[in-house]
Order: sequence, then structure tokens, then C-alpha cells
Amino acid sequence: MLATWSFSARGCKLAWPKLSSGGGALDAVCTVAREAEANSEVDSVGFGGLPDVIGRISLDACVMMSPERCGSVCAVTRHLHVADLARLVMERTNHVMLVGEGADSFADAMGMPVAELLSADARQAWERWRSGEKTTRPTDQGVDSGKLFSKSPSPIGEKHIPHDTVGVLAIDTQGVMAGACSTSGMPFKLAGRVGDSPIPGHGIYVDPEGGGAVATGMGEFVMGVSGSFLAVECMRRGSTPLDAVREVLERIERRHKPLAHQQVGIIALSTDGKWSAGALCPGFAVTISDASGIRSVAPELVLRPEV
Repeated sequence: MLATWSFSARGCKLAWPKLSSGGGALDAVCTVAREAEANSEVDSVGFGGLPDVIGRISLDACVMMSPERCGSVCAVTRHLHVADLARLVMERTNHVMLVGEGADSFADAMGMPVAELLSADARQAWERWRSGEKTTRPTDQGVDSGKLFSKSPSPIGEKHIPHDTVGVLAIDTQGVMAGACSTSGMPFKLAGRVGDSPIPGHGIYVDPEGGGAVATGMGEFVMGVSGSFLAVECMRRGSTPLDAVREVLERIERRHKPLAHQQVGIIALSTDGKWSAGALCPGFAVTISDASGIRSVAPELVLRPEV
């Protein structure tokens, strides 16, 4: 099991025992997403996520097992566990994506509880931002624990970027792969903005013929190159996960010309369990769960290590 950022380790610790003893990959990735969504210490996912420019939280998520089996929700404003909601879209409808009030109404129909999404800390952060108070810059050294205003030291050199996604890929003992991602999106975004995370082929893609990939960071860059699809397609054609990650990052670098502080991280998992992770610049971390345990590590590739 492979997941973005060190804050995903809490969910991995819950999911890994069942996954390693025969549980399903889809259950595992939804468990990791659900834990991040409920964790108020993470300000980029679920409860605790930072709101948009008008102070309103909206959540996006996607789950995927294959091009034929995926579900997505965008701009959800009344329900917390949007990865589970995306799973219901996949399993209970013949659609792929539900948006806004339609997604919330579907959640109501499925019996999902209505929840308060804006935490007190997130509201205060928005009020400070609205008043013009300076926040932690993306280039500041800070652990990716989710706090835009935190500067705690990180033992693996993570830098929190204020638009992280929890993304997770898993292969179960039956060889089935699944992926999930969940996010509250870019902090203080324009109302209605949706990034790459809930869109199959952009923020997440899983194909049993090639593997899986999930991206985090500046969603507009990932969308511009169909980043997760590109990574999986590279693996489907024979590339290693590392080469697939490199192809995505180099294409983003060439086409979008990111500024020094603009980050994209990507994880890739092949069908045989080989994996890699990479980022445009230093600061990304990946959590890996396997027979050796659960640990957060720096990515194998950093495209611009001097930044």
C-alpha cells in the first residue's frame, strides 16, 4: 500500500492489518481516506480542510479500480466521508461523477449522515487570511501535518504545500488493485473551483493492465498533462514506475514551467507491486506499507533538487 504524505500513516496503520491478512484493496484505500477526512489536524482534507474564498468548505474525492469501475464526487458541502460517497457512486449507480447539491442529495438518499465540515481552526485560518495576515509560505520548512500555519521540523524534510491530497493505492492478496483520493482542494480557492483529485485520469488512475497512480500538489498542472493517466499508460507500455513518474514530472516542467515553490508529487504502483514516487522539488513524502512495516520516506525522484 502506497499513500501520499506522512499524515496518511494514521490511516495506513488502521488499514494495513486487514489488507495484509486478506482484506480487499478497496476497503483498505477507503479506510485511509476516511481517517484523513476525519482528522482535524489535516487542513487539506475533510474536516479541518481550509475553505474557499467565501469561507465555505467543499470536498472532492474519487475511488477507482479500473476504467470500468470508478466513482467520483465534487463540491460536496454537507457530507464528510466523500471517498465513501464516491464508492457508492461507483457501486450503486451507472454514473462516474456527481457534483454539488446532486452529490449531497445522493448521499442523503444513501443514508450518509450530514456533517459540519468547517472546523474552528479552519475558520480562524480563513479569517486571518481574509484580514491579510501573513501565513506560512509554501517554501517555508514545515512538516506536512496539514497545518498551513505550522513550522514544526520534519525528520524527512517535508514541506507542507497548502493544497495536498490524501491519495492511496493498494494491492490485496488476490492481486486486485484499488485507489482513492480525497481533498478539500486549494485553500481559499475561488468558489466552485475543482482540481485534479476527483477526475479519473488526472489526479488518480487505476488500470489492471498497467497499474495505478495518484498525484498531489498543484492540480492545474496535473490536469494539463492528464498526469495519473500518463503515468499508468507509461507503465502499461513497459516503463518502470520510476520512469513513469519521471515522464509526468518532466512534462509538467516543460509545459507549465512551475515557479520554485509550486509542487507536484506523484506516486505510482505497478501491477506486480513495484512502486516509485517523485516530486518537482524537495518536500514531498510518501508512506509505504508492506511486509517490512509502515514508514514515511522521501521520494525516489526529485526533479529539481536544488530548489
